[in-house]
Amino acid sequence: MSLNNIEIDRVIEMAWEDRTTFDAIKNQFGITEKDVIKIMRKNLKNSSFKLWRKRVSARKTKHLKVLEKHNIKTLRFKCSRQKNISNNKIT
Repeated sequence: MSLNNIEIDRVIEMAWEDRTTFDAIKNQFGITEKDVIKIMRKNLKNSSFKLWRKRVSARKTKHLKVLEKHNIKTLRFKCSRQKNISNNKIT
């Protein structure tokens, strides 16, 4: 695992996102969940790391297999009040 600083920043950003799975991080950077945890532990303050671990441990959306088990087909969230956009015009 040899990532540059920009890649490490992106991994951290993706790891904090609730709807980005560890599988997506693995596909993009070739690192496992265990590697992501190591990166987070090394680059975050201890209190921030503990907060992140608590959040991730309670999230179904961080694991693709869990999503499939719960029949969740998409990782995209769309608010019911969000307008549809087609052909660059708001409909």
